[in-house]
Amino acid sequence: MRAKVKILLTAAFFAVAASPAPAQEGKPSKSQLPAYTSEIYPPWQHGLNNDALERGLNFTVPEVDNLADFHGDISNPKLVLYVGGNYFFAMAPLVHEFEAENPEYKGRLYWETIPPGLLVEQLKANGVVTSGNMTWTAKADVYLAGLPAVKQLIEEGLLDGPPIAYVTNTLTIMVAKDNPEHITGLNDLASPGLRLANPNPQFEGVAIQIKESLKKAGGDELVTQVYDAKVRDGSAILTRIHHRQTPLFIMQRIVDAGVTWQSEAVFQEQSGHPISHVDIPAEVNSTAVYGGAVVKDAAHRSAAETWLAFIRSPKAIAIFEGYGFKPFIAAK
Repeated sequence: MRAKVKILLTAAFFAVAASPAPAQEGKPSKSQLPAYTSEIYPPWQHGLNNDALERGLNFTVPEVDNLADFHGDISNPKLVLYVGGNYFFAMAPLVHEFEAENPEYKGRLYWETIPPGLLVEQLKANGVVTSGNMTWTAKADVYLAGLPAVKQLIEEGLLDGPPIAYVTNTLTIMVAKDNPEHITGLNDLASPGLRLANPNPQFEGVAIQIKESLKKAGGDELVTQVYDAKVRDGSAILTRIHHRQTPLFIMQRIVDAGVTWQSEAVFQEQSGHPISHVDIPAEVNSTAVYGGAVVKDAAHRSAAETWLAFIRSPKAIAIFEGYGFKPFIAAK
């Protein structure tokens, strides 16, 4: 009986789904694409962040079929990198320079640039990841994220020390071009009606630094307003992958602003997108140190060590500096 009911319900669903939609008053007589330009949708680097030499069929449809944070050919890589997404835009020139110096790896790198907390989940899942209808396995050789997170994973036994530190980054307030909401600083983020994109503290490490800066600027009350009250009243969205969502939401006019790493705003501006930023004064800003380490039982340990030596080389640091990063200098 249950099977018969299920069949009838399924048939009814498809009958409804196949039925023509009722006419709507004011509906255009012809089908029209929405009034947006595809250029605002990721991926934003026009294939440069793909290390595969043979790409075959190109099937990328912005908004519909798009794996913007998975890069290269997974079939037989010689080096697999898990990169905290905060510098996804720097990876193409970094990989290009790395392969110029180490031609044996040409076209054989695979890397991911999702948030570092999610990369940890993938590490613990033995490299298995699912996006849309596709599941694949990419076991990391190197993990790159904030230095404290790298040290913690070494303590937990997921990474092998020592940790390698290479660059630093600071925060900014990302806004639409020309700053139409006239935001001047962090305290303005609590303004009623201002719509925000807030990185989710559950898996986006930048949320820690954002909360630290909010506290410096306006105390616990400002942190509560931005990260609690605004989320509850719907004027703030918690992102799952802020380095893609915050600029996209601003360009789609879903939100008005969001705190990001300043390098991400620099990249968006360099790309010609209608994005700008508001500087955060040093006394209330927060600085992140980026680090990396070899993954325990890495399949390509030699390649991993070669990458970690490269990432702090003068040529790599110069690439980072082009996006506003600063070289890490250890305290004496």
